[in-house]
Amino acid sequence: MNRYSIITDKNPREIVLLRGSGCRWRRCTFCDYHTDSSPDEAANFALNRTVLEQITGEYGRLEVINSGSFVDLDGCTVDLLTQICQRRSIHTLHIECHWMHRDALAPFRERFAAVGTDVIFKIGVETFDADFRERILRKGIGRISAAEIAAAGFGEVNLLCGLAGQTAASMTADIECGLAHFSRVCVNLMVENTTPIKPDPEAVRAFLEEVVPRYKDDLRVDILVENTDFGVGE
Repeated sequence: MNRYSIITDKNPREIVLLRGSGCRWRRCTFCDYHTDSSPDEAANFALNRTVLEQITGEYGRLEVINSGSFVDLDGCTVDLLTQICQRRSIHTLHIECHWMHRDALAPFRERFAAVGTDVIFKIGVETFDADFRERILRKGIGRISAAEIAAAGFGEVNLLCGLAGQTAASMTADIECGLAHFSRVCVNLMVENTTPIKPDPEAVRAFLEEVVPRYKDDLRVDILVENTDFGVGE
């Protein structure tokens, strides 16, 4: 599995895929990413150290993903990440967090501010249709609005497209809502995995033919047709 890459087109940055103890929610019906985890903190840190030591600071921006939330990373990994950000002059750190850990955002942000790094938190919302999000996808966010999510401290969102029931209009509405309330939107096309949720051919077609052309050049929108398009994962 590749765990380090460089994104050069939109919002140039380095990106690393670290390993933690695993997402504590683990109820999303479409997600099996939490399988990239281990309860062995020492082993996780040994792996994460080899990944973090590849960071050069070339762009001053770093994105960290770990198939869960930053709170799932062991303390030694977070300590080293802090040191790397300071050592490599990382001015902006993008990192993911589930809604259930929103109270952990402020302390984490303060910790990195002390070494000169601004933290932007990304949340997997998948859709702003709260009924679809909670009843079908079981995200565990509740029926709150985009404005409320942003007000809680999240600056970026992940959206999921290509599902049964989605249309070009609904997927476009999600992206527009994201752009109205957050600094960046990352749009992921659903790919087949081990979960019962599968890509819907008509929704995939609508996404690729009607949605992607509209946003492919938007510098605030990342589009992942494959979940490895950022260069990490497998």
